[in-house]
Amino acid sequence: MSLRKKLLPLILTGGIVLVDQVVKFVVSKTLPYGRPVQIIGDFLRFTFVQNPALSFSIGRGLGDTGRIILTMVLPMLVVAVVLYYFLAAKDLTQGQRWIMAAIMGGGLGNQVDRYFRPAGVIDFIDIKFYGILRLERWPVFNVADSTVVVAAIALLISYLVTGVREKNEQKS
Repeated sequence: MSLRKKLLPLILTGGIVLVDQVVKFVVSKTLPYGRPVQIIGDFLRFTFVQNPALSFSIGRGLGDTGRIILTMVLPMLVVAVVLYYFLAAKDLTQGQRWIMAAIMGGGLGNQVDRYFRPAGVIDFIDIKFYGILRLERWPVFNVADSTVVVAAIALLISYLVTGVREKNEQKS
């Protein structure tokens, strides 16, 4: 595979960071802080909040040093490992490269907030969860979070499909 074709999906990484940051800027300038705005009744609301920790407020109770390691250093190590695998792996399909680029874009979108927004990552998507997992509402999230979750599921599915396909080819 040519280097150009291998690196092409990184355009998606930058695009996701850009879209995520533009949406967060608009949210921060237009929505009232902490007050839900109904979009689809009580099911979907936009609630502008900022999270100084990781998803689900993991690490909120840590001191400054622990929170810096958990929210700034650890996520960048994860992105670096994903990027290394993205560049070094020879068995990735082009589709898997695009999916990994999306994961990196989502991760970096939230990292921009952690480095440049002292109050934390801007979250705003607020969904009713109807008591599933004992949650009346899912924790508020953002575009970057959604991208990471959807892309991670897509990557898992692609690995499963690739594995099944290789297993069937070995039987033939």
